[in-house]
Amino acid sequence: MDTQVLIIGAGPTGLTLAVDLARRGVAFRIVDAAPQPFHGSRGKGLQPRSMEVFDDLGVIDEILASGRFHLRMRHYRGHEVVREIDMHEGHYPTPETPYASTLVIPQFRVEQILRDRLASLGGKVEYGMSLTDFTQDDHGVTATINGTDVRASHLVGCDGGKSFVRKHLGVGFVGETWEDQRMLVGDVRATGLDREFWHGWGDETGFLGLCPLPGTDLYQFQATGDGDFQEIVNARTGRSDIVIEEVTWSSLYRVNIRMVDRFRVGRVFLAGDAAHVHSPAGGQGMNTGIQDAYNLGWKLGLDALLDTYETERMPVAEWLLGLTTRLHQSRSMKRDDDTLQLNLSYRTDDAPGLRAGDRMPDGLTESGRIFDLLRGPHFTTLDRADGPILVRPDGYIAAIGESAIDTYFRQTPVAQRDHRRVAVGDRPA
Repeated sequence: MDTQVLIIGAGPTGLTLAVDLARRGVAFRIVDAAPQPFHGSRGKGLQPRSMEVFDDLGVIDEILASGRFHLRMRHYRGHEVVREIDMHEGHYPTPETPYASTLVIPQFRVEQILRDRLASLGGKVEYGMSLTDFTQDDHGVTATINGTDVRASHLVGCDGGKSFVRKHLGVGFVGETWEDQRMLVGDVRATGLDREFWHGWGDETGFLGLCPLPGTDLYQFQATGDGDFQEIVNARTGRSDIVIEEVTWSSLYRVNIRMVDRFRVGRVFLAGDAAHVHSPAGGQGMNTGIQDAYNLGWKLGLDALLDTYETERMPVAEWLLGLTTRLHQSRSMKRDDDTLQLNLSYRTDDAPGLRAGDRMPDGLTESGRIFDLLRGPHFTTLDRADGPILVRPDGYIAAIGESAIDTYFRQTPVAQRDHRRVAVGDRPA
């Protein structure tokens, strides 16, 4: 084998997977057909659960330093301010939830931070590398990249909504496209607005939003319909003092609501937009791809439990499409633990209390902060006064109680290869 895992696509999904594999010592290559890194802000919001992932991957300080919490939205009628809202009012950190609201941060900055982390672990993205064919057998995948065959144990398609990997597999992409609903998105330099608010205008003719991107001199421009950026600003605002000086990136977006009917075909997996696309309402897309990768990485590292990737992530994708469609149709600004992705669980029952499959909350214990104890590629048993909890490498609970933990290890003996046990005393308050 040339490598164990071949990752196709170096967006947030592919980079998260590469960082996770690199810290596990799993051999991989990550390639992207583009000649250089993406420089647009297709996504601009990180949800709390993704920040917990980045805490574990060792980049949370850089992420927090590059973003902004509680950016208030200011709605106008022309020059007149008609209301101001904080979509995350009342959402503040607690010991159990250290990241409690969405962080505004441009996608290109997230990717840069992940590339830097990957470099610190000895990895790199290979740009200008196009996948043109692949086949698989019982022992691996043979992929043709820039005319050269590469042999890998597994291949992961993180190559976006137009995924070559998905199409070549013949995997269905079920759903619909709303041709009549288009959105112009771009990164712009503009004058006439301050950078303390997310500015918005809207009426029966459509809406316009200009959101300052932290750490840059750019705004993300979003508007229904399409056309010239300046003409849209003039028409939607009725003002002449807001001037678009430069458009550094733009895209015309059609609302697609689609997902795959399989996340895995043999030794090939799909993740991120290659597996699900949806309305941008609620800021879920980049985050769900990050968590696809986080779910898959440790399983590839063990070369075990790979069937559970589809079992666990398929219901999340179904939920995601339903949530974003409702938010899009209602234009709701509500943000709760669902949109913040803190309620996502792999549990199989509705019983009250903490259960196997739930996200393990943070908290302070006699041995320190829980997230600090869990950080790293290992399984962790937290020995509490009311009984032990086995936590998976992705921060979800594998089993509760000594008997259930013993059963889990019997069924998944490779999980004990890198397992730590920590006495934490009483249940955190």
